[in-house]
Amino acid sequence: MLWRDVVDLILITNGENEIGDVVETETKKQVFANKKSIRQSEFYQAMVTGLKPELMFEVRYEDYNEEQKLKHENKTYQITRTHSKNGEIIELVCQGLSTNG
Repeated sequence: MLWRDVVDLILITNGENEIGDVVETETKKQVFANKKSIRQSEFYQAMVTGLKPELMFEVRYEDYNEEQKLKHENKTYQITRTHSKNGEIIELVCQGLSTNG
């Protein structure tokens, strides 16, 4: 299988700063991936629940560690669903995140 794309998987962790406020920390990991289209059935099922899936990426199962976000070509996506294909590859279904404050 060819791995044609490169994505950043982004793990979000919560911690505290020096005055006790909760802060989010992002940890990025670059991995190879395959960009795929959303299946029509997936798209319509997601729309019923209010989700708007845009893209799907396949990555190696060993590269994915429950990351919540993904960055590809300077756009950040939320990973809304995962699906293991065969124990070696996992599909990450993503929807774009708004960049407006």
